[in-house]
Amino acid sequence: MSSVNAASNEQIYQTLGLSRELEQKKDNQLGMEDFLELMVTELTHQDPFKPMENSELATQISQFAAVSGIDELNNSFSGFSDSMISDQALQAANIVGRDVLVPVNTGNLEAGGSIKGVVGITEPASHVTVRISDASGELIKEIQLGTQPKGEVNFTWDGLDESGEAVEPGQYQVEAQAKVDGENMTPYTLLEARVSSVSIGAAGQGLTVNLAGLGPVSFSSVAEIR
Repeated sequence: MSSVNAASNEQIYQTLGLSRELEQKKDNQLGMEDFLELMVTELTHQDPFKPMENSELATQISQFAAVSGIDELNNSFSGFSDSMISDQALQAANIVGRDVLVPVNTGNLEAGGSIKGVVGITEPASHVTVRISDASGELIKEIQLGTQPKGEVNFTWDGLDESGEAVEPGQYQVEAQAKVDGENMTPYTLLEARVSSVSIGAAGQGLTVNLAGLGPVSFSSVAEIR
């Protein structure tokens, strides 16, 4: 029955366009019947002049019962984990194809597209600027946002350089700068990216969001779903 359920879950993941890393399961090495058989064998071949005392027998039985109980508890947690993974798969299906804000400093510029994001300022600041650089570090564009209050401010780079010419599609570095009381400070940036797929790892590993042109990031790092 478990193999049927596993196959059904994989079909669900494939239908939702998700991938899952399979985890290997180990069978129990010793069951109740095996334990009882070993116990009978031990009693049969014990030294008649030094028979096992009742306390020793009770100790062995209680120890095995404890291990068996832990194993059943682990199986219960495993079933709960599988249920949680299925719920995560349904949640993940809702964000595929949508845009998210993530704390990265690299944006992917598509042909005729733009790079959008948010600059986060922890206190009122002046000379708020977004700097766009290419892979070699050469400055391509500066976006002046002026004086901003505490909070987050949206920005958009249209893919044009300082001379108004369109640049080549690809990855570009995004960095924010500002001044607070005349001192330079670096605000945090969140960039917008499209979710192309979501990977579901083994139990305890959570979701991985695969961003178009950028690669994977942890789902827990997503600041906003748009």
